[in-house]
Amino acid sequence: MSKKSLIRMALPEDAEELLSIYNPYITDTAITFEYEPLSLEAFQERLLAVLQTFPWLVYEENNRILGYAYASPFHERAAYAWDCDLSIYLRQDSRGKGIGRNLWQALELLLIHQGYYNVYSLITEPNPASVAFHKKCGFIEEGLHVNTGYKFNQWLGVRLMVKKIGDFNKPPAPIKTIHEIPYKQLLYT
Repeated sequence: MSKKSLIRMALPEDAEELLSIYNPYITDTAITFEYEPLSLEAFQERLLAVLQTFPWLVYEENNRILGYAYASPFHERAAYAWDCDLSIYLRQDSRGKGIGRNLWQALELLLIHQGYYNVYSLITEPNPASVAFHKKCGFIEEGLHVNTGYKFNQWLGVRLMVKKIGDFNKPPAPIKTIHEIPYKQLLYT
């Protein structure tokens, strides 16, 4: 049987399946610093808030979501408007298959069209696989916050990585929301 896979924009009705991917990261890993599993309602609110401005992509194979990636604000102050934060989560049995890289490449294209200049990623330390993934995708290390988060009875660090995607020789234009760019053409061509 051949695999039918696609990357598409997340839909509100995907929330339950997306949450089934995310909650194990809360309960079983230090990758996210959240402590308590999210309710479906809370996750739906998060999804809808992101989709007002940013892309939230899902990787679907044979009608099953195997992973997702989205961007969100890096910081709230006005001068950070051209920066965003990257999040990628995969089903545990879907890691190491190139899904994360495919999601990142599609997301990067959309963020460039929106007008972003910097994409940041915060990686809980230690996580050499994630650092290696980001380096392969063109991210560079910018710093390490030592002992900045406490989870599972231990202090954890956070590595800051960034990928420059804008042309810094040009002044920035206002950021376009995901709905102001032809994202369907960019994803499906």
